[in-house]
Amino acid sequence: MLIVLTKDITPQQKNAILSVLREGNAMFREITDAGQSIIGATGTAGHDLSYFRLLPGVDRVVPVDTAFKLVSRQLHPEDSRVKVGDVLVGGERIVVIAGPCAVESRDQVMAIAREVRRYGAVLFRGGAFKPRTSPYSFQGMGEDGLKILAEVKQVFGMPVVTEITSPAQADLVMKYVDVVQIGARNMQNFELLKSVGRLGKPVLLKRGLSATIEEWLMSAEYILAEGNENVILCERGIRTFEPYTRNTLDLSAIPVIKKLTHLPVIIDPSHATGSREKVSPMARAAVAAGADGLMIEVHNDPDQATSDGAQSLYPEQFGHLMRDLYVIAPVVDKQVDFGYLDKAKTVEGMARAAGGKGRRAAFLGDVGSFSHKACEQFFGDQVEPLPVESFRGLFEAVKSEACDFGIVPLENSLAGSVHENYDLLLEYDLRIVGEITLRIRHNLIGHPGARVDDIRRIYSHPQVFQQCRQFLERHGNWDLVSVTDTARAVRHIKEKGDAAEAAIAGKDAAALFGMTLLEESIETNPKNFTRFVIIGRESMRNGDRKKSSIIFSTGNQPGSLFRVLKIFADSNVNLVKLESRPIHGKPWEYMFYVDLEADVEAPDFGEIRMQLEGSVEYLKILGSY
Repeated sequence: MLIVLTKDITPQQKNAILSVLREGNAMFREITDAGQSIIGATGTAGHDLSYFRLLPGVDRVVPVDTAFKLVSRQLHPEDSRVKVGDVLVGGERIVVIAGPCAVESRDQVMAIAREVRRYGAVLFRGGAFKPRTSPYSFQGMGEDGLKILAEVKQVFGMPVVTEITSPAQADLVMKYVDVVQIGARNMQNFELLKSVGRLGKPVLLKRGLSATIEEWLMSAEYILAEGNENVILCERGIRTFEPYTRNTLDLSAIPVIKKLTHLPVIIDPSHATGSREKVSPMARAAVAAGADGLMIEVHNDPDQATSDGAQSLYPEQFGHLMRDLYVIAPVVDKQVDFGYLDKAKTVEGMARAAGGKGRRAAFLGDVGSFSHKACEQFFGDQVEPLPVESFRGLFEAVKSEACDFGIVPLENSLAGSVHENYDLLLEYDLRIVGEITLRIRHNLIGHPGARVDDIRRIYSHPQVFQQCRQFLERHGNWDLVSVTDTARAVRHIKEKGDAAEAAIAGKDAAALFGMTLLEESIETNPKNFTRFVIIGRESMRNGDRKKSSIIFSTGNQPGSLFRVLKIFADSNVNLVKLESRPIHGKPWEYMFYVDLEADVEAPDFGEIRMQLEGSVEYLKILGSY
């Protein structure tokens, strides 16, 4: 049951409710959903629902009508996020687990780990204990394999995942690994489920070969019932009559799971398909369907693999897949972050250097805005988001060390560049340390029960009105009122309480303020993306630097710009953006902003940099990232 508490409940009243649950041996947890305090409990503690409804401080009691309780979204409306080291599974970033099916040797594992780490995997998988159909097949290296996995974590900073096949292995697993995997064959090994529930480590629970979704969730319930809430569900295909694939990958399970449970779900296309050429298409489809992550088998010499070589990608194939996922993820409001582990380590090091103080990142507007979402997707939970009132205020906050980073929108695929921020990049001595691209979906948001026909006034950011021009032209009688950000627009109509007023913003803002989506995806073009850059006072270790931004000016002579661009062309450096901006105080003179695919601060770029310095009047390197 869900015990929804009144907003004015006193601590004494709440403690009295918790005491009743404890005395009746009910399992419970406290939840906050959209600002509402809730106690989720399994069992009735010896009382019927009407008893709890009459307790002081209780607003209402809602029964949970599923067989699985603790994993139910009814009991826990918000998505759970499982923390594995510096990695969050179930957050805004796609988590990719990669490695060989089995640990075969130290050289093999270290070589594969180096490659998958370079291509963007954030967790490493490898079997030290292998349950095999034949008793004569390779059964794994046991503790020696676990020691190799522990070395991977130490050398490459990647948390490691391995399968446990017996409760007797619990002590070894506790010693060496970060995530305990329950394989498909053991999904209903209830004693093993209880054992890993008591371990307390994150658990990756694979779906059984012929298990229904409810049976799968009931197995997860065993783990949570032992007090371990850190469960990741893994769909790896079910056995059907189809002979052309090893199993049938049930991608429809993703939206079903997302509706039924708060637990994160990842997909294992390697075991699902059993065939190398089918892994990448199914991985791409899984991300598009809303999976929180993937588990991919990768081997540097799959023809010699002791198990599952036919379904293992070569490292180069894995790299190509990760690039595809990088493009696909923003379409479903997620990111593939190639610098995930390096970034996390850098931010943690900054916190240690500051005596354990948390890092802060400034963004424009209210919580729930797209800038806030960009902050969450880039940093996860490693920084404290700091709302500011203006872009200049954001730059000042970073300059003055009031915060460590700033989230700055630079350009939109429909509305063009945010010129104010280009000018501020020139004015302030700050650096671009990263970038992130968000797909922008705009929605007409109003009060619950409001009708579109009754709307008379719309609030949003001026660029949003441009991006939704066709939709707004169909409602020419609406007054358009500009505000500084989309979340603030929703807050405004919430506070005013006028059903004739609406806002255009993202779904997150609507949920945050308890408002209703009146029309969804009203942007003129679905290819609506905004590029944000992350600014800081100094460079940040954030993976391989593949891109740079610079500003330069040339003399006002014929061919001066051509000569600069020829340096890039002769050096085979690709420019991805070139934009001019007027120089303040110098009419008809311009600065040029350039984004290029190279690390201009790398030693091997030194000669090109010298040529640039000799060909321009002014050069500023905004950053390499």
